[in-house]
This record gives sequence, structure tokens and C-alpha cells, in this order.
Amino acid sequence: MVTIKLFAVYRERAKTDSIKIDIERDMPVKDVLEIVKEKVPSIKDLIIKGKGMIAVNQDIARLDTIVKDGDEVALIPPVSGG
Repeated sequence: MVTIKLFAVYRERAKTDSIKIDIERDMPVKDVLEIVKEKVPSIKDLIIKGKGMIAVNQDIARLDTIVKDGDEVALIPPVSGG
């Protein structure tokens, strides 16, 4: 099982701060995101835009980073300030 942590607009749209997904094998982040899009359609458009950051086990990740059972994946939207 992989825990997907949702922050800011992801959390607001999904109405939860995390979801859990089962994966049958190690897979790249891009495949995990496909599962998340199906499970939580309310954030699908945000994932497709791909403007935020992704972290796996608190390390910034790329779409080809491998996710394993037990990992934590965080979806972090772009942050602006001023």
C-alpha cells in the first residue's frame, strides 16, 4: 500500500489530506499518478497540468522515480509568495 499525501489545492478538492492505493509491483511515479487520477477525479486536471512538485518519502521526485509498496508520495502544488 502507498500513501498519497495531498497538500493545499489537492487536499481542498479531494476533501481529504491523504489516500491509500494498492500497487502490485514497483512502478514509476507517472504510473502511480494514473491510479490517483482514476481514484480521485476531482484532482485529475491538476495532475495533468503537472505544475507542482512530487516527493517520494520526503525527497523531491521525478516522473520516473520508482515507488515501492510502503512508500509515501506527496503532491505539492506550486507555491507563490510575495
